[in-house]
Amino acid sequence: MTKIQNMSPKKSSKKLIGISVGDLNGIGYEVILKCLADSRINDLAQLVIYGSKDSAEYYMKRLNLGQLHLNYIKSIDEVKGNKTHLLEVWKDKYEIQLGSIDKRAGELAFKSLNAAVTDLKDGKLDALVTAPINKQNIQSEEFNFPGHTEYLQDVDGEEDSLMLMISQRAKIGLVSGHIPLKEVSEHIESELILRKLSILNKSLREDFSIRKPKIAVLGLNPHAGDNGLLGEEEEKIIIPAIQQAKSIDILAFGPFPADGFFGSSAFTKYDGILAMYHDQGLIPAKSFSFGEGTNFTAGLSFIRTSPDHGTAYEIAGEGIANEGSFRNALYNAIQIANDRQMNQELVEGQFSPPKKGKS
Repeated sequence: MTKIQNMSPKKSSKKLIGISVGDLNGIGYEVILKCLADSRINDLAQLVIYGSKDSAEYYMKRLNLGQLHLNYIKSIDEVKGNKTHLLEVWKDKYEIQLGSIDKRAGELAFKSLNAAVTDLKDGKLDALVTAPINKQNIQSEEFNFPGHTEYLQDVDGEEDSLMLMISQRAKIGLVSGHIPLKEVSEHIESELILRKLSILNKSLREDFSIRKPKIAVLGLNPHAGDNGLLGEEEEKIIIPAIQQAKSIDILAFGPFPADGFFGSSAFTKYDGILAMYHDQGLIPAKSFSFGEGTNFTAGLSFIRTSPDHGTAYEIAGEGIANEGSFRNALYNAIQIANDRQMNQELVEGQFSPPKKGKS
């Protein structure tokens, strides 16, 4: 598919961030609106929700968010000023069914996502923050993917990407993502590990401004295989990939036994961590910062973040959903967009550091 175009010039120096609303019967709208109810966030970026006036007003009324004022627009070109905007993707009324898995809700979740991605592809957004979808009811001919990550990778025409969980304590990427555990060992290959290491290394440098990142690689088996006693993947697959990474100037180390690595303070010595499979990486990531962490899709030509939780149907509409993870996803999207622009300008020789004031 066509690659994302370079960002078009904008009148405002602020980043323009799109927000897809996710499943209407989950906590997506709640965490979005509770976060944006603090108008100070408009000082950091221009924000656009891709949704509907009817659904937004339903949740604002239910959550008693009378202080939140949305500017309803029909096109991204109407964005202006220090306001939170809602771009009306659909106008027909949808009867919210809190906590229910409903096919129509999945269709509208995709409408929101597709509209935001269209503006992203056209260079009208600097980043996208996605609220949680239900991976079952969103499935269709247009969305036949395990989740956001795989869909956005396809949209971007990339061979690979990296699910990267980021928090103040660690940045943890995954070699394999949404696949059954029994298939992980068959999926793991030296070439794949090397690709993921390359993506993680590039992202740490360009998206987080870490000049020479140190990356820890975890083993697949208990005790990282115990020199072949508990499995051969470390000796035959993972170690060769680490050696290849070092040969192209990636500072990769390991493989480390995951339990001791996270159980001790060893993980704090590295800028990034590469886990072999979903739960090996996400259990420590969510233990460190559940409700505060951010899921970032590294390796794409555009920026996408999301909160570290799902639709949480069981508490939908009760007003108790914690918006902290969504807020951090928004902050991280803005920061990554700024860092990526700065590093691109450094490469092109266009970046001028701020002048120091008189002492």
